[in-house]
Amino acid sequence: MAGGERDYGLTEEQKAVKAKYPPVTKKYEYLDHTADVQLHAWGDTLEEAFEQCVMAMFGYMTDTETVEPLDTVEVEAEGHDMLSLLFHFLDEWLYKFSANEFFIPRVSAVFLFYFHFVGWGEEFSLPKHPQGTEVKAITYSAMQICEEEKPEVFVIIDI
Repeated sequence: MAGGERDYGLTEEQKAVKAKYPPVTKKYEYLDHTADVQLHAWGDTLEEAFEQCVMAMFGYMTDTETVEPLDTVEVEAEGHDMLSLLFHFLDEWLYKFSANEFFIPRVSAVFLFYFHFVGWGEEFSLPKHPQGTEVKAITYSAMQICEEEKPEVFVIIDI
């Protein structure tokens, strides 16, 4: 394996999808908000901006550098417009984390008012993953998707 990469037992299809995406470059920040936190994420494409937004959410809950791609999970979400798609996208990953304690350090997505997600990660473990702030819910409050030059998304999460 080149560069000391580990195989993690991924299928050939999973390896092919993962190979399309280099290691995550953080393209997000946390903006101050009165009682909660606002995620601001961007990317070269709208898909990447959505991916970065979910990464920002998980980055708020733990140090994503401690997570290894030991397992994969697939999730689907849809919406009647882009804002509802973004809401359901984040909500599905938050549910996956809450219900199964599955954490994702990387997401790949294909969408047109519909998402098919593949995420890599491992079960959340306090001895390994530092506990950050619990995210209780995704909100529509002040949610924005800007697609002018480089796509950006803004989402307030309830903490």
